[in-house]
Amino acid sequence: MNQPGPATAAATATATATATATASASANPVLRVPPASPAAAAAYFAASLAFHADVSDVAAAFKAHREQGAELGFQLIDSRSTPSWDQAHVPGAIHLPTALIPEQAERLLDKNIPVVTYCWGPGCNGGTRSALALAELGFQVKEMLGGIEYWIREGFEVETWQGNQQRAEADPLTAPTDSDDCGC
Repeated sequence: MNQPGPATAAATATATATATATASASANPVLRVPPASPAAAAAYFAASLAFHADVSDVAAAFKAHREQGAELGFQLIDSRSTPSWDQAHVPGAIHLPTALIPEQAERLLDKNIPVVTYCWGPGCNGGTRSALALAELGFQVKEMLGGIEYWIREGFEVETWQGNQQRAEADPLTAPTDSDDCGC
């Protein structure tokens, strides 16, 4: 009986490992499409951060601006309808519904200051549509992930049509309850 040589045994082991990994990946819905290379993943996630901000970061920037006089460095746009704006909006935001961006953006906004847009929440792409409309007009723009929904769920103040500010209790499933810092 012939025993395979070391090179043949190594090739067989590699082929077996590859076949096992392939079979395992095809059975595993997470790995059905293999992860990107580290370099591709780094490029993707860096790009994602260039396009998005989260509500905690926006709130921290507003807090530093309010309490320490720090430069805000961006303009926050609520792209929802007037009844939605009146219901509740982020204090300090500018109301500019998506449909009005082509005719009003250049009058209301400074093209030298980046814009951050938001709409209702993760199930709404209004913030994305308004960001696209602003980018097409030559503005630097990011979208605030989570919209007004996550702003409220994380317990940040909102302003209503009456001008009063309200703050909801933070949802412990979306925000830290014992700290201002989520550790991200």
